Amino acid sequence: MKRFRNVVAEGARYFGAAVVALAVDFGVYAGLIRLAAVHYLVAAPIGFALGLAIVYVLSVRWVFRQRRVADRRAEFAIFAVIGLAGMALNQAIIYAVVEFMPEAYEIAKAVSAGTVFWFNFGARKLLLFTHYR
Repeated sequence: MKRFRNVVAEGARYFGAAVVALAVDFGVYAGLIRLAAVHYLVAAPIGFALGLAIVYVLSVRWVFRQRRVADRRAEFAIFAVIGLAGMALNQAIIYAVVEFMPEAYEIAKAVSAGTVFWFNFGARKLLLFTHYR
């Protein structure tokens, strides 16, 4: 039961970290599209990359108590690879929604955010932030 409570607590903290990262991600994404006329498929990975950096720092300093990988560079590399997989999922979802609903950039990002959140949390928890026995 204690293990379950720890995962729930980490999930809640990760959600908080993800909200902060998503605010930056979404703000940059929408700002680049609406204010700088950047194509949405270019704006998405720029915002996503900034969000990735923020969620990594919050993850290792606040969210997770256990760390599986001792080498911090290797840990960040794996964290980033998971993020890149999440970004690919992000791009695919955004593309599909915008193609189905033109000009629905923000709706596309909202649909993507929920899916990518669960993918990233699960993969990072399992691969990086659990105690290896």
